[in-house]
Amino acid sequence: MIVVGGEALVDLVIGRDGQVEAKLGGGPFNAARAIGRLGSAVSFLGAISADRFGTLLHDRLLADGVDDRLVQFRELPTTLAAAELDETGAATYRFYFAETAASDLHPAAMPDDLSILHVGTLGMVLEPMATTLEATVRAVGDDVLVMLDPNCRPRVTPDRTAYLARLERMLQRADVVKVSTEDLAFLTPGDDGAGVANLLEGGASVVLHTDGGRAVHIHWKGDHLEVPVPAVDVVDTIGAGDAFGGAFAAWWDQRGLGRNDLADRVAVGAAVTAAVEVAAVSCTRAGAQPPRRDELAEKWSPHP
Repeated sequence: MIVVGGEALVDLVIGRDGQVEAKLGGGPFNAARAIGRLGSAVSFLGAISADRFGTLLHDRLLADGVDDRLVQFRELPTTLAAAELDETGAATYRFYFAETAASDLHPAAMPDDLSILHVGTLGMVLEPMATTLEATVRAVGDDVLVMLDPNCRPRVTPDRTAYLARLERMLQRADVVKVSTEDLAFLTPGDDGAGVANLLEGGASVVLHTDGGRAVHIHWKGDHLEVPVPAVDVVDTIGAGDAFGGAFAAWWDQRGLGRNDLADRVAVGAAVTAAVEVAAVSCTRAGAQPPRRDELAEKWSPHP
């Protein structure tokens, strides 16, 4: 079982023509759906409102094969994000989170068959959710692979120093860290290389650096690999990074790989290549709509 911890919210997508459309989202919510659509057993650890938006979020998780045993239902309203699209389809976000459901996450027991724990985005910022997920990361067993996706949101991170301190603590138990170029600009402004080095020195075995439509850079201590990204007709990039991270976790899990296998350059490269395909397909669709496994190439064929 993969567990994905963090927020579920509604994106109010503001198109280039000024039209506004409500889309179900939240980085971890999107990642969990990607994993479910790719055929892995996955559970979402998050707080969801009992309002109509919350019902839609819950229904979407179930429709995409995500287990809801760890979902905590709240009477607070659903958290909202205004997603503004630029001329390339890239989104910037403004969040409305005060007195809303997503942040109100409290500790829960992990399933006995937990194999991968994936956390990030607002799950590392909003309280009490951030404290809950930090404690969850630090408490999992030695056989569990921990994946962090900081997915930094400067506009809702008023205390950068406290955020970096939390990240430093969580890195002590992290195995894989997925970061974008935008994340690195927040973590170590002007020096992507130093940012990657800090993540590796902090405890990560592997850092996956995504850079939009450019190659993905895989970093180990003392080694580096690039995986090309195919050119696609981008509709928007909403959820593409989440699909990438979820796909990496799903591919790794479906092949029965664990923490020690992260030293295998060939396996990590294959996982990233498979994840790139999932993210690329997601970019050709409006909103966060990752593909299902039967839509993908042979690298996603069933594996014993």
